[in-house]
Amino acid sequence: MGPLIVILIYLAVVTYIGSVAVRRGKNNTEDFFLAGRSIGPMVFFLSLFATNMTAFAILGSSGAAYKQGVGIFGMMASSSGFMIPLTIFLIGTRLWALGKRFGHMTQVAFFRDRWECSGIGTFIFALSAAMIVPYMIISIIGGGTVLEEMSKGLVPYWLGCLLVTLVVTLTVFLGGMRGTVWVNVFQTILFMLFGTLALLVISSNLPDGGFGAVLSKLGASPKGFLLSREKMPAEVFWSYSLIPLSSIMFPHMSIMCLSAKKMSAFKNTVVAYPLAIMAVWLPSVFLGIIGAGVFPTLKGTETDGVLLKLLTEYAPVWVSGILGAGIISVVMGSDAHQVLALSTMFTKDIFDYYGGRQKFGEKSSILFARGFIVVLTVVAYLIALAKPQSIFELAVRFAFTGFAALAPVMVAALFWKRSTKWGALAATLWVTFWLFLTGYLTTISEPIGQELAKAQAAAQGGKKPGGKPGAGPVEGGKPAGAPEVQASPAAPASPGVEPTPAAAPASPSIEPTPPAPTEKPAGAPEAGKPGPGGKPGGKKPVTAKPIFPELGGLFMRSAAQVTVYGYLPVVPMVVGSALLMILFSLATKPPSKETIEKYFPGKAEK
Repeated sequence: MGPLIVILIYLAVVTYIGSVAVRRGKNNTEDFFLAGRSIGPMVFFLSLFATNMTAFAILGSSGAAYKQGVGIFGMMASSSGFMIPLTIFLIGTRLWALGKRFGHMTQVAFFRDRWECSGIGTFIFALSAAMIVPYMIISIIGGGTVLEEMSKGLVPYWLGCLLVTLVVTLTVFLGGMRGTVWVNVFQTILFMLFGTLALLVISSNLPDGGFGAVLSKLGASPKGFLLSREKMPAEVFWSYSLIPLSSIMFPHMSIMCLSAKKMSAFKNTVVAYPLAIMAVWLPSVFLGIIGAGVFPTLKGTETDGVLLKLLTEYAPVWVSGILGAGIISVVMGSDAHQVLALSTMFTKDIFDYYGGRQKFGEKSSILFARGFIVVLTVVAYLIALAKPQSIFELAVRFAFTGFAALAPVMVAALFWKRSTKWGALAATLWVTFWLFLTGYLTTISEPIGQELAKAQAAAQGGKKPGGKPGAGPVEGGKPAGAPEVQASPAAPASPGVEPTPAAAPASPSIEPTPPAPTEKPAGAPEAGKPGPGGKPGGKKPVTAKPIFPELGGLFMRSAAQVTVYGYLPVVPMVVGSALLMILFSLATKPPSKETIEKYFPGKAEK
């Protein structure tokens, strides 16, 4: 009950801060959506960081570390700590300068003006809106999960989601961008302190020797691979380096960039951002690994709750409440910006652009925005009640990948005067095609994913797939009832460590596992190691299989996801998007001289 009281007090404080902002607001859209472009350096950094953090950063990272080990920090946090500040410096500053000069409030408004297009801008708007909604729902799911876990069921999941939705709605509805960033300052301070404090408190309360002893035992167990990245396929590891390109393309991040008062706000943010990433991610990853040592039997989406389980078991009641508020902070910080961004996009890119403001006036735009906020959050809440898939997987698959692949479109618009709307359309269609293709391949390959997941679970438990003891499980064999799928000779090296299986109905074990124990004659070499004469002594476990055997290793399916020659789909999506942007721009008529002179003064062709 104690932690719940602390969290409810926190929610009340957040609501109060948001309501105070309404007294400082002006009755125009630029003030409601961008706080009048008046955000100072420190508030800008704290709010921008909160904008980019969500349940994924704490709950998702600890859950991923539980399954994949310490390498998850290098795979995701290190690349984010480098790529995100770089994109803020190169893209964010120029987007801010152009937005301030020409009055843009959204990405689509910039694209329409830059490329003299209407329908193509609307298409980009529709794709962006479709991709951000799942990301927004993640935050509500995370909030409901936290409140349910921290209250030990006293607050059911549906009620937790409802509380988070109500607070976010009130904050955005009343205060707009100003109320949201004020709340972000409070939230960011809380969740940046959360990680270190949680690690210290939980470590000091662990049984049987504490943090060091847990890691020692883990290292000596079959799960010792969690302390290195040896099980992470290089293709998947490096594929993730492209994911942070998505950050600046998320509409709420771009809109946040437009709210800065001066260019100097970006300088401080670029310097501080990597440190903030480390402060949040590193403790969360270590706590996930500790969770693997003390709670070794979590399955499926249970792993996303490993951090909460540690808090409830190994933290004092009052500390647990404060730490729970820290988690709620990171959950709600981004959610408020996502709701505000969608409201801004629908109001400026649709309602205003198609004549609503001219017909009904400036005040009607704000009324439309507030009405949209209410409708949007109600719909998001209803979807969140279904709790679709794990937090981690949902975010990566749809939102991060799609926005990363749209980054070449933004780069071309900002820095290449010869880029055209047809290049942008080709790149956007390519991204859309791949999102549908990935969804289709994921759906039809579900039986393969489930088969591999069961085989991995059986290998870890020394049991046969299907739970029947006595029969060998893994080596290319087919469990009873499983579809006949043969590994291709052209298949790439087996990805052995994967995120959560998508939509696996029975939530099979998703933990990466060492090779399955197999019976062998005395003196025979160990599986996967050279035997006498240097010949391999056994087969490696099959951890990925081709979806279409006749295509070799082109489309592979692991227990978790679809890959393309071993790489995540984000790789062909980004490369293809960039190539199509270049080729179609060169093959079509460039924008008018007036437009080029407007955005690239002195560089228009004579």
